[in-house]
Parts: sequence; C-alpha cells; structure tokens
Amino acid sequence: GGVLAATRGARIGLADNWLRHVQDVRLRHRQRLNHLPQAELEDVLCEMNVLEQVGNVALSNVMQDAWARGQKIQVHGLIYGLSDGLLKDLHMHLGGKDDVTAIYRAAIAAIAAAPR
Repeated sequence: GGVLAATRGARIGLADNWLRHVQDVRLRHRQRLNHLPQAELEDVLCEMNVLEQVGNVALSNVMQDAWARGQKIQVHGLIYGLSDGLLKDLHMHLGGKDDVTAIYRAAIAAIAAAPR
C-alpha cells in the first residue's frame, strides 16, 4: 500500500517520511518506470527500491569499514511477492566495496529489461 501511495503522490500519515525515499527512487528511474501500467509500475518500483536500499547498506560506514577490515560479509537483494508468495532474487549480491556500482547498474538494467 505504501508504494501505491508513493506512485500516486498520496499522503498516508507517519509513513510519509519512509515513502519519501520510494518517491525519490521513482523520480530517479522515471524514464524506466513512467511507461508501465500501474500494477507493473508498483512491482518494478518495489524491486528498484530494494536495490537502492541494498546499495545504501553497502555504502554505509559500517559495511565499508567491515570490508576494509577484510570481513567476509555479503549483502543480498531479495523481495517477497505478495501476489505469489515467492522470494525473488534480484541478483544484487555485494561482497565488497568495489562491487557496488557495477552490480547495482547491472541489477537495475535487468529489472528494466525483464519481461512481466
């Protein structure tokens, strides 16, 4: 419901602060999203938001410092489908600071090109 509100610019209360990030994702990727039908837009926006948040975690000081110390930590992008109950791998698996940009771009491109 929150992503639906974000796609429509609706205000829903306290969650609006969290949804601001979803709206930012939509604006950042509007060329990939604006032509999609509403139902597909919601699914793709959810997936893109997961990828953005995986990137945010990977770029955080905590993760960057852990990787700099040589810790073997990975961050994965997965999403749960409410319509089918399946866990979907978004193919964004980050295991070091040098992975973030290239893997993020590939994952975003894959979502945009995926048949629905």
